[in-house]
This record gives sequence, C-alpha cells and structure tokens, in this order.
Amino acid sequence: MTDSNCLSEVTVPAPLPPDDPDAWYAPDVRRQEAVHPGVVVTVRGERDGFEYETRTPSLSAAGHDALADVESYFEGASVERPLTREGAAERMADGFAPKYDRAIDRLTDLTPAMRRRLEYHALARVTCLGALTPHALDDSVEVAEERDGEVVVHTESFAPARTGLTDAPFADRFANERIARYTVPFLDFDVPVVLYREHVLGADPFTTKYAVREPDLLPGDRERIEECKERIWEGRVDGVVEEADRAAFVRGRAERVLSRRLTADGTKAWLDATRYRLRSVLAEYDLAVPPVDDQYAPDRLDDLAYYVLRDYVGYGKLTIPIRDGRLEDVEANRVGERVKVVPRGVDERVPTNLAFEDETAFVNVVTQLAAADGVEVNASTPSAKVNLNPERVAGGSDDATQDVDETIRCAVALPTISEGGPHISIRKQSRDPLTPVDLVRDGSLPTELVTLLWLLYEHHGVVLFAGPTGVGKTTLLNAHVPFIPYDDRPVSIDEGSREVRLPHETGVSLQTRDHESGYKQVSMADLMTETNYLNPDVEIIAEINTPASFETFGEVLATGHGVLGTTHAEDVEKLVNRVIEQGLPPHLLAELDLVVFPRRNDGERYVGQAVELVGEDDHHDGVVDRPGATVHYNTVFERTTDGGFDVQFGPDSPGHSRTIERIADRTDRTAEAVESEFREKHRYVQYLVREGVDDADDLFGFLADLRANETATVERAAADRRATDAAVEPEHRERVPYEE
Repeated sequence: MTDSNCLSEVTVPAPLPPDDPDAWYAPDVRRQEAVHPGVVVTVRGERDGFEYETRTPSLSAAGHDALADVESYFEGASVERPLTREGAAERMADGFAPKYDRAIDRLTDLTPAMRRRLEYHALARVTCLGALTPHALDDSVEVAEERDGEVVVHTESFAPARTGLTDAPFADRFANERIARYTVPFLDFDVPVVLYREHVLGADPFTTKYAVREPDLLPGDRERIEECKERIWEGRVDGVVEEADRAAFVRGRAERVLSRRLTADGTKAWLDATRYRLRSVLAEYDLAVPPVDDQYAPDRLDDLAYYVLRDYVGYGKLTIPIRDGRLEDVEANRVGERVKVVPRGVDERVPTNLAFEDETAFVNVVTQLAAADGVEVNASTPSAKVNLNPERVAGGSDDATQDVDETIRCAVALPTISEGGPHISIRKQSRDPLTPVDLVRDGSLPTELVTLLWLLYEHHGVVLFAGPTGVGKTTLLNAHVPFIPYDDRPVSIDEGSREVRLPHETGVSLQTRDHESGYKQVSMADLMTETNYLNPDVEIIAEINTPASFETFGEVLATGHGVLGTTHAEDVEKLVNRVIEQGLPPHLLAELDLVVFPRRNDGERYVGQAVELVGEDDHHDGVVDRPGATVHYNTVFERTTDGGFDVQFGPDSPGHSRTIERIADRTDRTAEAVESEFREKHRYVQYLVREGVDDADDLFGFLADLRANETATVERAAADRRATDAAVEPEHRERVPYEE
C-alpha cells in the first residue's frame, strides 16, 4: 500500500533541450542548435574550455560507397569554392545543377531519405568547404583561428571552442562575411566581384578583401592563351584596324586560333574525346552518366578568349578594377605584390586576388595607360601623370565604351625609378557626380553652406576648396557647379579641368599639352591668353598645386571673374604657408570670398571648416601672422565634435558675414537685399533636400527654370507637391517651403 502511494506521487519531468541547465542527461552542453536541415552544432564544456561539435546526416555503408562514387565522378570537374559563409549557405541551398543531379541519381541506388543525406555530403565535399561546411552554416561563429594546427572558433557566447579539426582546408574562408557581390561588365562579359571581410585571427593583417572571380582555367590553358596572344601579335593584318574595331578584330583572331588549338588537343587525345562523345550520346538515352569534365563545354572558348581580350583590349589584370565604378582608387606597387583598391565608402586600402607576377606584363600595362593619354614613358621619361576619358579607358570599342562612364587619373612609373618594379596609382571619379542634396543627406555639410555657395557661384565669387588628397575637394566643387547660371560661360583651365563636369552648353575646358610631343606646346600662360578671348564669367582651376597654376590663379584674381579652385592645404595656416612658398603675393588672399576645408575621417567625408578671409578692420576670429604677411579670417561654418555644424551665418544665426557684403558690393545692392536672397535660396535648398533632387541634370534643369520664370516654376513645384500629397496619408503631408 505504501509502495503504491509512493509510485502514484512520482511525476515525469517535462522534456528539456540539452543546453538547458536543468537537463540532467547532458550537464556539460552549453548550446545545441540545428543550423541546416540535418546539421546540428553542440558546444560543450566549462569556462576553462569549450568544445565545438557538429553532427551531420549519417550515412549507411551503401551511402558511403555512393559518396565515394560521386567524389570520383566529380574529380575532374573545375569547381569554384565559395569565399564567404553567405556563399557557402547559398551553395548548400541551391544544390547541384539538374545535369549533375540526374547523374548522381544514376550513380546511386538509395532510399529517398539516404539520397537526401548523401546530397549534403556531396555538396559539402565537392562544391562547398568540406569538413568546415557546418561551421560556415552557423551564424553564431564570429571569429576563427588556428592553434597548433587545430581550428578554433569564437561564437557569440562561447570562446574559444576547439573543433578537433586539424590542417583543415578552407580555414581562411568559412568565417568570412560578404560585404557586397556584383558583376563588372567588360565587352560581352559580366565578371563577378566579391567584397568580403575575413574573421580569421593571425592569417592576414588585411581583413577586408576584394576578389575578381575570373573564369576558371584548366591545366594547359595558360600556355594556350600565351600561344594565342603571340600568334595574334605576329600575325599579318590586311589594312588598318580602326580603334573602334579593335576589340572585334582581336576577338575574331583569338577565337579562330583557340578553336584550332582546342581541336588539335582533342585530336591528340582521341581516346578521351571518343569516350567523352560516346558517354554524352549514351547519357541522352539514360544509358550512362553524362561526363562532368568541362573541357569541351560550349563556354570554354569564351573563357580563354576573355584572357586574350583582357590583355590586348583591356589593361591586363587591372581591367576589371579600372572598370569597377564602385572603386575609388586602384594601386599596383610592385611585382609579386597584391594589387590594392579603395572601395567607395570604405576608408581603407583593400588587397585583391590580383598580382603582377611578371615585370614585362606590368611594364606593358604602365606604357599602355600612359599611351592612352598620348604620353610615351621610356628610360628618359620613366614616369608620367595621365588622365583618361571614358572612351580611352574602354579601349575605343563601341561596345566597351558602354562599360565605363568615368574619368580616371593615373600616376605611372617604370622600374627605372621604382624599387621592386613599376608602379601604378589610379584615382577614379564617381560615375554619377554628387549633388548638394547628396552631401546634405550624408551629413557632409549643412544647407546654410550650400546656400552660401549658391550665392557665390551665381554671383561670380571666389571660392577655394582646400585639403589633403582624397578628402573630396573636387567632389564639392563639382557638386555645386549646377548653381552657375545656365547662360554664363564657365571655363576650366589646366589638366585638372578633366575632372570638372560642366553641364552648361556654354562651358569650355582648356588643357595644357606640355607632355604630348605630337601637339603644339601649350603652357598655362597660353591658356590664360586663350581664356581672355573666350569672355568667361567663371574660371575654374582644379588642382592649384604647381607654380604655374598658382601664378595663373593670381592673375585670374585680378580679372574680376568668378574663380573656383582646389588646392592642397589642410587649414588656414597651411594655406598661407603654401601661398608664400609658391611665390603668390599674400595680399591676393584677401580677394578670396570663401575657403572651404573638407576632411576625411573613418571613411566619412565632410566639411570641417569654412572661413572667409577679411581685412584687419573687419570682424574676425582668427589671424595668421607670417613675416611680411598677416592674414585675418572669420569662421563661417565649423564641424562640431558631435557630428553637427556650428553655423555662424544663416536665418537662425546672428553672426556677421563679410561675404554677404562683398556680394552686395559686386551686385550694387544692400546687404539686407542679399540676406533676403539668402533666406529665399535657403528655402529652395531645403525643398530640394526634402524632395530628394539628387540628379545633377535634374538640379541644373530646375535651377534654369527657376531663373527663367520663378513664378511658373514655383507654381509647378507646388502643383506637383499637391498631387503627391493627395496620394499619401494626411498626417504625412508637408508644405512646399516657399508657399509661406
């Protein structure tokens, strides 16, 4: 009776997961989770050490035999393994292509459940990351490292955790995080590119990587490509090949040579070819497994032709980085070293999977880049600075010009002056020029500064953008060029004019030709004389860095024209020092209306300070005193430590601005009238930001309409705004700024 009562009081505890602290049957389990169908990860241990275990789908003896057959079948395949955990997850989710899926079905005779388990192991071993595939599928793995040859992982909650895997291949890939994946066009090819971040300790000081996924090559392919290039180079040409037809000519020759070589190789290996064709025919009738070797695949010829075109029509291993509009800089420093790039928005150099292993190929690219701008580099002229327009970057082909829509600047040098081989440094402009709306939206500058620049651009003021290389001086200059009235004539001068984008039909760009022997020698003095005949309203001198350009800048200041320029000077003191060193009379600095100092920090570009240079008797908050030169200035805008802007002039700021008085004197108006214009333009700027007018052509068109008939333009904008408001919820409606 007692025993019966005791048994009736016994209760069965509720089921608990193994990683629950109260799970009596698994006291050392700290985490257990399924990361993929059939794949479970378990973390065991205490604070003094953890073990990371994986459980994958189990296979029977027949399953192991089938897996061996599948691996043998894929042994001759050329497979590109994923670089990141995202790539591994996609590879496992996509499975095999239907062609290979059918082949596996014919190779194996398994139950449906065992067939699914087999597919996981086949995918992991043949196309993914092998034994580290489960670890790549686990999102909680943050960092990996190798200790005494064993892979150790750090998860979100447990670290370090030993995996028991030693000398595992792909240990440098399974923890990588993909940042971006896209394709870059080159002629008829779309070449995949991956930007990713490594999470592996002690492997490489660079954690962010850039990989160009060019077509795979089989054994002997590089010899075939070099032989084809040599045959094309030595072949006879009937007539003259036009620049626009160069790509088609090279491709036609390459395909003929390569197809003959592949056919000849197939004839020599007649037994393999016969087996391949026989197996293909039998596979059509489900009598055999289709061959997996892609030696005879239809796109094999295209893969080989790509490398010939890359080297003869493009720029060798720099072809894709040069055409990649998401890159800002491309640098190749020496033979055998990885090419580095700087992606837009990433404030660091990133190594690539590209490198020049041969100095001859490197020199060829250097001379080719220089020759595209009419410069011949040789022993007497071992280095050059060149600018390439889109059609020159693309190689002149009609098809290729669609690939590139940007101008690049290059500094190239031969090994004569460069230790370790040649070097190339490329700076590329963005395909789409930024607008003030983009800059305000990104927090680079306030709307008040945009408005003040609008006034100066429109009323022919003198504005200088100063700062180190890469901070965005030319970007700021270009962004506000649409504010120059559509009927004015802006004239850009010197080599930096290639970076200036003028949407005006009346605009002109003048360039020196000091480096081109085929042209008449044109100096800055010649350009100044030519400019005077063009009757300019605004003169633009990008890159005021040489004595000749500083001299030209000083002469332009005396003409009374509007002047826009950029130079290298980090702050006001360095600007004054630079002017004195270059021989420009310091008193000419007083002619500057505004100096804008952009800065770059942690990948972010912004205006750090904007100052107006004033006289000694004017209101000022700073002074630079040098022997023979004393410069007074007033800070108009300044970036604060919290990321905002201290605005010293504007509708809500009581500060004084000498620039407003200068514009008033220039336009024969009162300062109050200019301030009223400032407030009106500021409302327009706020409207443009709110409406997201971030296309340079749209901005230029709006400003032209505004200048042609302000009332009609305002009414049309208000009508568009009312139509937009009618389509949204009442609480989301906003007023047009200039309906006040």
